[in-house]
Amino acid sequence: MTIAVRRFGGLICEGCGYAISPTVEDSLPACPACSGTSFKRARAFDRPTADIEQVEVADDTPSWLAETRERLATSGPHLAWEDAGEVHSAPIAEGWAKVGRSSCADVCLDDPTVSRRHALVVRTEDGGLKALDDRSLNGLFVNGKHVESTKLADGDELEIGRYKLYVLA
Repeated sequence: MTIAVRRFGGLICEGCGYAISPTVEDSLPACPACSGTSFKRARAFDRPTADIEQVEVADDTPSWLAETRERLATSGPHLAWEDAGEVHSAPIAEGWAKVGRSSCADVCLDDPTVSRRHALVVRTEDGGLKALDDRSLNGLFVNGKHVESTKLADGDELEIGRYKLYVLA
């Protein structure tokens, strides 16, 4: 008799990046590498742990960000990002701004790691900003954390596919 083992997807340890793939019947284990208990879902383009050397990641903002901030200082909130060595920015108008691969998006990021409808950035009448995942395949990450919806502030980093967009408010 053969028993099928259903897997519910991969998880990544938030402490050390170790990948595990528990089955539906498993309880969530401690990380075998660091004994951590905090996990996030693995994205479609993550590589297995065996292929990754553990490295320290610099927490520096890009060098182009300060110059872009100065240039846009008086023109309202923007999203800024770099693509192929070129810095781009887009104003965040009041209402909904669509971010995705679609040519109909307000911020169009042409890359297969970005869903056609990836995220929404909302600017309210009082000037508040909020980001929402728009049913994307790879998810929306704000300041390194996977989110469905979150408030945004100046300097926040949105990871959308391979792109890192910065809020300049």
